[in-house]
Amino acid sequence: MILCGGKGTRLREETEYKPKPMVEVGGRPILWHVMRNFAVHGFREFVICLGYRGELIREYFLHYRAMSQDFTVRLGAQAGATYGQAGDELEDCLVTLVDTGQETGTGGRVGRSAPYLGGDRFIVSYGDAVANLDAAGLFRFHCEHRRLATVTAVRAISRFGVLELDGDTVLSFSEKPQLDDWISAGFFVFERAVVDRLGDDEGMFEHEPLQTLARGDQLRAYRHHGFWQPMDTYRECELLNELWNSGEPPWLRQLASAEPRVG
Repeated sequence: MILCGGKGTRLREETEYKPKPMVEVGGRPILWHVMRNFAVHGFREFVICLGYRGELIREYFLHYRAMSQDFTVRLGAQAGATYGQAGDELEDCLVTLVDTGQETGTGGRVGRSAPYLGGDRFIVSYGDAVANLDAAGLFRFHCEHRRLATVTAVRAISRFGVLELDGDTVLSFSEKPQLDDWISAGFFVFERAVVDRLGDDEGMFEHEPLQTLARGDQLRAYRHHGFWQPMDTYRECELLNELWNSGEPPWLRQLASAEPRVG
């Protein structure tokens, strides 16, 4: 399940006319990059939770092949299209798009989309951050600890240079160092029972529901030590495109040889 309903107000340069998951990185929506990470690890069924300008995401998937491949069109009475290149990593994925409301909180979006889920547990992801996450490893970790929920944790990076001071003497300077704190990367695994704890439609599962699970010893953290980068601001959008243009985007590393491990 991928949450794609927010308004992305901190990225207004791009999101005034489109939802943030449709902002492009390397010529494809960042949503495609998020889904690709899961697809190469064997997760090929997706539920997309729509909200703000969700019709643009619907159009993208309705015309997916035409939007991602070269094609030749025959006009007239026997009209049709012939596609000229092999499909990408999302070919043959099953994608369900659900209108979860314009102002609905994340908990409400999960709850409204739950009827479209199969199985006893599911992954929830935001639609605006990329990582070289071992999604199958995350899922396996969740199954092994037998609690209701798992959150993916990454090391926080300081937004600013950090100074070590002795009086007014600078002993050291570190430009945006990695901190000791762990933060949520926005990749979760939930048992179906979590849906019953999400509260009203306006609620955010990151608030009271996850706090309650933590207090009840029902939340575990999967530590991700690899690359992770959200796209909350225009500068971060530029950074991701610069990394793509470098020819070696770090969120694709370690994925090319990955073997699907989850059906």
